[in-house]
Formats: sequence, structure tokens, C-alpha cells
Amino acid sequence: MTVERENFPVDVLFVGAGPANLCAALRLVQIIQAHNQDVEQGSKQGGKLEEVSIALIEKGEEIGAHAFSGAVLDPVALQKLVPDFKEKGCPLEGEVSSDAVYYLTPTSQFKLPITPPPLNNHGNYVISLAKFNRWLGRLVAETEKVDIFPGFAGTELLFEGESIIGVRTGDKGIDADGSHKSNFEPGYDITARVTVLGDGPRGNLTKTLFNKTNAYGTVPLLYETGVKEIFEMPQGRVQPGTVIHTMGYPLKKDTFGGTFIYGMTNNMLAVGLVVACDYHDPYLDPHLELQKLKTHPFIKKLLEGGKSAYYGGKTLAAGGYYSIPRIAFPGALVVGDAAGLLNAQRLKGIHLAMLSGMAAAENIFSCLLNDDFSVEKLRPYQQQILNGPVGQELFKVRNFHQAMSKGLYKGMFHAGLQFITGGRGLKDPLRVPEDFKGMKTIEQHYKRQIAPPEHGLKFDNTFLVDKLTDVYRSGAKHEEKQPSHLLIRDQKICIEQCLPRYGAPCTRFCPAQVYELEKNEASGEQFIKVNFSNCVHCKTCDIKDPFENITWVCPEGGGGPAYTVC
Repeated sequence: MTVERENFPVDVLFVGAGPANLCAALRLVQIIQAHNQDVEQGSKQGGKLEEVSIALIEKGEEIGAHAFSGAVLDPVALQKLVPDFKEKGCPLEGEVSSDAVYYLTPTSQFKLPITPPPLNNHGNYVISLAKFNRWLGRLVAETEKVDIFPGFAGTELLFEGESIIGVRTGDKGIDADGSHKSNFEPGYDITARVTVLGDGPRGNLTKTLFNKTNAYGTVPLLYETGVKEIFEMPQGRVQPGTVIHTMGYPLKKDTFGGTFIYGMTNNMLAVGLVVACDYHDPYLDPHLELQKLKTHPFIKKLLEGGKSAYYGGKTLAAGGYYSIPRIAFPGALVVGDAAGLLNAQRLKGIHLAMLSGMAAAENIFSCLLNDDFSVEKLRPYQQQILNGPVGQELFKVRNFHQAMSKGLYKGMFHAGLQFITGGRGLKDPLRVPEDFKGMKTIEQHYKRQIAPPEHGLKFDNTFLVDKLTDVYRSGAKHEEKQPSHLLIRDQKICIEQCLPRYGAPCTRFCPAQVYELEKNEASGEQFIKVNFSNCVHCKTCDIKDPFENITWVCPEGGGGPAYTVC
């Protein structure tokens, strides 16, 4: 059936309302307004930029609904973009008041006498990214120069030859069998002179673009999976701005990752775990590891008297400088997490995303001023990222994540050498394969075929929380009668190859209990059941599946988690 779609032309289209694109939109408006004012006052020659049409689409039901992070904010970009951010009501949970790093064994803890410089957070702020993005969204809306469309998912890039000319938004009102329901609403073709892709780690549009153009960097885009719970604590137990990082338990020495504990306002404490997606153990479950962490005597005492109230999960693009793909294309720029701009050593990327958005805005303004959006005019953006403040920071830690893939102890040795050699280490660049190749078979990892190890935890869903209850606390919901946005290419691979060799790892690496191993009662055949309505849009399955048998695509706009304080 041919679907007629309305065309919505704009000058500039931002896809995704993360900090990168929100800052890009706000900065672009600021620059245009300053330019027009200078022209009016006669301090600048040339004409004003009139009637520049700018649109921003976001797949979440509202801005901030899908925003999830640690999060400690380095304010370097915020101070440039909104110098009076405190006066404008920026929702800061607290300026960092104390820093500590611990190494955990299964039963004890050792505090590092000196906080490593990358984890020194003096001058930074603990924030809720969900709240922060909502605040940025309000600033953008207050300019009255940007049309904002939440609940509209970008599902397909529009091409004219090799040039990107916009994005198609997803149809709404599609039944599970693909037929049109009575409330069917076709998506729009939003065409633009330039499209800015900020669709996050492993974004569906940027993944398509990078694959189509072979735009990947020297090493692949590499990821980490983060899971986090927010604990409501008794009055007076939380000092906002407290920051604690730990390494060691519960992760094994061959698995790179760590934990963070951040003091927030309203007696809330964020407790999170990050695991590199190149881990070897086919039975590793990030959510379960977070629950194990809470049983450690040191962590248990910190959380004593509290109850888990909120949950979320996401991936981080942590490959660093050598993972940065091509990010300037004919008709498009890529910003933020979608471009792999995160400092894994500092566990920070929000400020880098913001800086990338601001750089994109400056490049777009130049194109508007010269009425030229050719790839030659867009390409300086890539050079600004690689050679400017973003690239300079990432170049210093360019081999960090790759070194840590060797395991904690070897990784720390390599990290020490990199610190001494300005990021080089023993080999530069240090190459590693894609994350999905890191998983070993059960027999390879355990030296024999074994069943999943018993965890021995008793979930009370107040302190120790089972995965399904945590999914509920993420606010995740999707229209049930729609096609699944999690596509298993071949169930035979799942049952005949993945199950005997890896034990159906999707049932564990997904932090939202989307995948379950089931048996058909009539035939007795096993299959992987997909509970897509549980999905929190982290995309770990698209990254970690050892056979690349799972593809994440956008569901109907508005579906997904509903983060409020995460």
C-alpha cells in the first residue's frame, strides 16, 4: 500500500533532544540573534538572517524522558552557553563536595589515599540528566525560534543521491501484524538543508549512515552498559554533591567496569554500575551485578534504611578518540554520543556532547551566512571536533578503554603508562575488535559446560530488586499492539547455535528483561520470546549479541522509558 506523506521543509533539523542537540539549537539561535543585532546597529556589514526555520524532533514522549546518565557535569560548556545558568534555575543536584575512590574485595574495601586526577571532580556538579535536558529544552522553547516535536521518532534517513536531505518520522497506529489501525497516522518527511544527528549511542540513523558510508574510525565504536538505581534515603543521610567511585567487586578481574555513588537532593542517592561491552563471561548480567554490589558490607551500610525507587539503563560510547567516525557528511553532521564523544577515563561525556553541539551550531551559522551547505562547508566541523577542545581532551586518553579491555590489573598498568606518555602507552593506536566478538563460549570461559551459576540473592524489591520490578520503576511502556522494534533475524541461530554455545546471553545482558527463553507447548521447540514493551532503549542487544542476530529499530514515537530523576 502506498502511503502519502506530508513534506515538512526546514532549514535546519535536529534529530534527538539530548544535550548535544539542545545546546546546538540554543547556540544557533543565540548566534543568529547576535548577528542580526550587530547588523541592525551597524557594527557588522551584510544582511540579516531572517526567517531561518529550525526544527527538533525527539522520540521520547517529552524532552528528558529518555535521558539517562551518571551523572557528574563538567560545567565548561555550560558556562560558555549559559553563563548565568544558576540564575536561570539550572537543576543542579549539588556541587561536588567530596571525592573518594575505593577498591572492593568481596568482603572489604580499601580507600585510595589520593583520588586519581581523572576522577577528581572539584568544580563539577552532580545532576539528573533527565532534569537537565528538560531545563535545556525550556530554554530552547523560550527562544520561540525552534519548533520542537516530542514523540516523533526518526526512523529513516532521506537521501538525494549521496546527500542526506532529511529524515522520515515513524508511522503511528500500526498493528502488530503491520496493518493500519483506525488511528493510523503516517510519518512526515522532514527535509532540511542540514540534518544534525544526535540519536545517541548506537543510534538507529547513525548506525545506518556509518554502515552505508563505511565511516568508522581507526578502531570500532566501543560501548559500555550502565545500570543505575536511585535510592530514597532517610532524612539527613545524604550530602548532595558527594561522589564515590569503586572498582573491583562484584566484577571479575577480566571485566572492565566500575561503580558510582552520587549524592542528590531530596535525600536521594544514585548507585550505578558500568560494564564494558567487550566482557567475556556469557553468564554476566549487569543488573544482577548491581544487586550483588549492594550486598557488599561497605555499600550495604551506605544504603542502610533506604529503598530503591527509580531505575534505568543505557549504553555509553566509550571507545575514545580513535573510535570517532566520520561526522560530517553531505547534508548532515553527527554530534554527542552518536559520534562517540565520551571520556571513559573520567566517565564523563555530557560536556563533550554540549561542546560538539555548539561547534555544530557555529558551522551551520557559517553555512547559513554564505548560503552554502556543501560538504566542503560542513567538513570544518569535523576538524573543529578533532583539533578543538573535544579532540584535545580525548586524544590524551585515546587508548584508555582499549587498554582496560585487557582486564583490571593489566589495564591499570597500561593506564599508568599512558598517563606518563600523554596517552600513548605501549602501542598507539591500540586496536581491539568490536564488542560482540569479546564474548567467549561457556566452555571457553569456564573450561567446561556448566549451567548458570546460582546467585543466591533474595529479592525483597525494596533493597534487592528483581529485573522486572526495576523495569517497572524505569517507567518503560510501549503501545503493545505494534510491530516489535527488536528484530531477531533468525530464531534458528538463537536455538541451534547461540543457546548451546553461549546459553542465550540476551536473557542476561539486556538490563530490562526483554528476552526470555520459552518453549512452545504444542511442538516442544524452544524460542526466544521478545517482550519489547520492557525495552529501555539502551541498545545493548544490538551491540553485544555474539551473532549480530538482533537489530534495534525505533518503536512508535513516545514509547520507551520515562525517566524523571535518573
